[in-house]
Amino acid sequence: MIYKDRMTARMDGDFVVFLIGMRINKPLAVHKYLPVLNAMPKMLTELYTKPDLGFIHHEMWFSRTIILVQYWRSMEQLIDYAKSKDSAHLPAWQAFNKAVGTDGSVGIWHETYKVGQGAYENVYANMPAFGLGKAGVLVEAKGGLKSATDRLNS
Repeated sequence: MIYKDRMTARMDGDFVVFLIGMRINKPLAVHKYLPVLNAMPKMLTELYTKPDLGFIHHEMWFSRTIILVQYWRSMEQLIDYAKSKDSAHLPAWQAFNKAVGTDGSVGIWHETYKVGQGAYENVYANMPAFGLGKAGVLVEAKGGLKSATDRLNS
């Protein structure tokens, strides 16, 4: 569904934005980057089927550098998932370190942002629910939510 009106996403309380990705540095080294690429769908399936882990939603873009934007309820839940011996993440991380390590064939990266209530703003026009708009609740960006300044102060 395309929302033609200007919309803004609202979240209850604090949340975490987690950017994670990989970069294919040696395109011919398929045997190096394919296992890394294949690890993420398994983790995402696990996260979507276990909402108690704190994962909310993700968006993904593919290119030489693959980027995922993830939304989490808390920093603690994200870190707990990353360290859990029962999660799909830890074996994938160990496999990466064993197969790729620091050989330069595949780059991996992440950035983590803890976002406080009222410390963010967003707007969507002529868009389906997307990003924070899919993780949170979309409302019309009117009245006290019309401008970026208003949304930051609400």
